[in-house]
Amino acid sequence: MAVAVSGNLCSCLFRYLVLAFLASSVIYTTSSLLFNVSSEDIRKNAAGFIQRSGAGKSLSSLIDIQSPTFEIDSIKYSQQKMVISASKPSAIQEKGVETHAVDEDFYLSKVYSTAMQPSKVIPYYFKAEGVFDKEEITITTLITENRFGVFKKLVRNYRGPISVSIWIRDDEFKDQHFTALHEFYDSEPLLRQYVDFHVVVDRFDFQLNMWRNVARLFARTDYFMLLDVDFHICTDLRKHLQENPYAMDLLRGGSALVLPAFEYTHEEDGVDSATFPTEKAAVEKLVKNKKLMAFHSAKFVPGHGASNYPKWYATDEIYKVTTFNFKYEPYVVLKKEGTPWCDERFVGYGANKAACLYEIYMSGIDYYVLPRDFLIHQSHPYLESKRSGGRKLNAELYAAFRDELCYRYAKAMYFANELNTPKASNMMSQCSKLKGFKEALKDFPVMWKTRPALSA
Repeated sequence: MAVAVSGNLCSCLFRYLVLAFLASSVIYTTSSLLFNVSSEDIRKNAAGFIQRSGAGKSLSSLIDIQSPTFEIDSIKYSQQKMVISASKPSAIQEKGVETHAVDEDFYLSKVYSTAMQPSKVIPYYFKAEGVFDKEEITITTLITENRFGVFKKLVRNYRGPISVSIWIRDDEFKDQHFTALHEFYDSEPLLRQYVDFHVVVDRFDFQLNMWRNVARLFARTDYFMLLDVDFHICTDLRKHLQENPYAMDLLRGGSALVLPAFEYTHEEDGVDSATFPTEKAAVEKLVKNKKLMAFHSAKFVPGHGASNYPKWYATDEIYKVTTFNFKYEPYVVLKKEGTPWCDERFVGYGANKAACLYEIYMSGIDYYVLPRDFLIHQSHPYLESKRSGGRKLNAELYAAFRDELCYRYAKAMYFANELNTPKASNMMSQCSKLKGFKEALKDFPVMWKTRPALSA
């Protein structure tokens, strides 16, 4: 009898414990959803508006207590969540707005799903304290720890908004690299004022296009510049753009603005950016004296040749790039919204930036060269052993990628009734010689009869 009572008592206690656990879970989940909105940082993207809440600022940070954190006490990078809303940014604070808490890692794994995975993306690991006008130009670039020095020079020189991706290898030394990042951040007050740091942690070397996309996605102004960190902006670019209504009209309309790039003939002359010229006339003089030359003009003319340097020397007006080729890879200022993203399938050196700029051109975006502004490469040694393998693989990928772009954009423009408009002219000029392309265009009305027949 005593045994039976004891068994019944244990059974009752067990049921009460289960019910208590379920009740606490419901209360906890409800609390998390009700109080998960707590940041002024609302970011617009393709999914709607993203609201991120910092560690310790909301109950959302408690949800992620099982996520991995680095051993360094000050680094707890996973304690953030996103809230996605299809409503206007201001409406997210209104009562009755339905929101759904989405795990940040899960969300970003979809955003960068074409990159090699798993990759941990940490947006705004450090966030700039400055407030920037929407029509500012945000420099977007990427660095690893060995480029901290030259990046600091870029920040000191530009003194404007910068969005940078920093890659940290996911290995036994990652804590040391995070410590180095913190020490670097504390070493220069301008970093705190101007720079948004976004960290990518994975085991994949040189996912350069993914890193570019990370920096661009979280840039906080309407325009951005694709720039390699070792290039020095020699002029007051932002002032020149503000003073040039035509340039700003081009930007607002979605065109790309090109800054001609140079390098010193003797690498030792290109180490100290403090000695670089700041006026176009000084550049011309150095070129005539064979101390300066168009970037890669001695090794890879197609990379920047379409910028038409002889015309740049001869004019003070903005001019259009008319000889675009698929190897062209200038440094450009672009509109953030509406510009195609860099294809993340290109991993390693070779063709990654060219593929990005080529797709931008194929989408209908024209390139214009700025007449007063220019860049100069800051000399540094290259580790050729880390570049050669990727070049061969990416060259093969790029050949197939160009054909893919022709059919993809032709189809998209066909359904948008844009094939006979100026927007399609870039694509048509690049694809018209592709075997079978013209025949495919003729078949479009047969394959998709809902569209009007193509004109001759």
